[in-house]
Amino acid sequence: MTAAHAQASLPTLGDNSDLTTAQERQLGDRIIRELYRDPDYIDDAVLNEYVDSIFQPLVKAARERGELSPELDERFAWEILLGRDRTVNAFALPGGYFGVHLGLIGVVSTRDELASVMAHELSHVTQRHISRLITQQNRQTPLMLGALVLGALAASKSPNAAQALMIGGQAVAVQNQLNFSRDMEREADRIGYGLMAPAGFAPQGFVAMFDKLQQANRINDNGSWPYLRSHPLTTQRIADMHSRLPPSGASAAAPPVPTLEHVMMAARARVLTRPGVDVWRQWTTEPQGTGFAAQPLARRAAAWYAAALSASQLQDVPAARNALRGLMEAVSGDAPATRQAKLLGAEIEFAAGDFNAALQQLPQPQSQSQVAGSSVSPRRPEMVLRTQALLRTGNAQEMAGPLQTRVATHPHDATVWHLLAAVWQQQNHPLRAVRAEAEAHAARYDYQAAVDRFKAGQDLARKSGSRGGDAADYIDASIIETRLRAVDSLLKEQAAER
Repeated sequence: MTAAHAQASLPTLGDNSDLTTAQERQLGDRIIRELYRDPDYIDDAVLNEYVDSIFQPLVKAARERGELSPELDERFAWEILLGRDRTVNAFALPGGYFGVHLGLIGVVSTRDELASVMAHELSHVTQRHISRLITQQNRQTPLMLGALVLGALAASKSPNAAQALMIGGQAVAVQNQLNFSRDMEREADRIGYGLMAPAGFAPQGFVAMFDKLQQANRINDNGSWPYLRSHPLTTQRIADMHSRLPPSGASAAAPPVPTLEHVMMAARARVLTRPGVDVWRQWTTEPQGTGFAAQPLARRAAAWYAAALSASQLQDVPAARNALRGLMEAVSGDAPATRQAKLLGAEIEFAAGDFNAALQQLPQPQSQSQVAGSSVSPRRPEMVLRTQALLRTGNAQEMAGPLQTRVATHPHDATVWHLLAAVWQQQNHPLRAVRAEAEAHAARYDYQAAVDRFKAGQDLARKSGSRGGDAADYIDASIIETRLRAVDSLLKEQAAER
């Protein structure tokens, strides 16, 4: 993710003092606003849900084990951003934000390996390593500290770009500050390892990931593994992880095996990195190769998934549908994998312009809403895909309720706010639509754009006279007034930090 344009907008945090949790979150918010604008940022509902299903149990384990303090739990964002970058990287940012490149998801063999990386990064945050690093560098200006973080992100694409972000003649010194100390790395290893089993993951995934990183460190020096630059391996760290495993024998746990869902998600990540037309074409033909039927099931499921999604990217609808049939047959009987195949089928039909066929792959909201007598909203990927398809058929009103439930519990879900705006516009509720557009901007910390849309809502309410006393429009107008004052205050705070 690029960040060269972001330096001037970093907040003033004060000199010669420890970074408070509020200040760290403030810095994270400002950095993350720039990353939302990066062209490599991707809100893929399917991959986001999968990564979050791994991350949230780790957060819960950290909370229950006392590693995550109530103050951090309340103040920090605990949000993951996905980057389309093909490099193998993940990073923690101030304020409880985390970045994961699709390149990392594409190379990990099991969900346990991915969990190990995320547990390590989570532990950097719960142990306040970022704040401690900034405190150690309290002779530097806050602007340089911000440039340090942004430079670390730029380094994942171009080391030269990272050097250009460093201020004055101190590039070498700042580059040395990009890495956590060895003690911090060991602490993140130890605490992260301790989160694995309580969160439901095999601790062996930690060691398997270390072995993978060690192999990459030996044979790869072209920068495609930037995780090794910011988290350099040492023999002590590797030995420590191996020593934590139980001794081999009858009591030793079997190594984790890849689930069908994981290999499909890894395949999705590889396709969505946009490796190029030639690679996509190669993946579409892999299932036709000699000996393919003799490959292990996990290998065949990944290949069928990559073939179907690659063909869809190439707009080869017949090939995509054919590969999907092969995938559905391969994963039959595995509920999580079958669900992912159906979601892929809906995507393929949507891309082909057959919106009714896409809807047939997705469950009706009411079929998901009754669990033990309680009302439960559809899962986010189904919600997003179904809304998009219904909007194209002009019949999206059924999704207004589920979308509103989602933003009530996830107010920073800008994608769903945008969908809700489109649904309300289709239902001829322009005031609500403008409000939802404003909330989408606020969710991405673009307070100026949010204020502009709220003001547009004010103007619309005045011109329409709230539709001659329409109670619903009166309520919406009142909400807009209240939210405008709140967001305008945030905008002023943002401007004062420059």
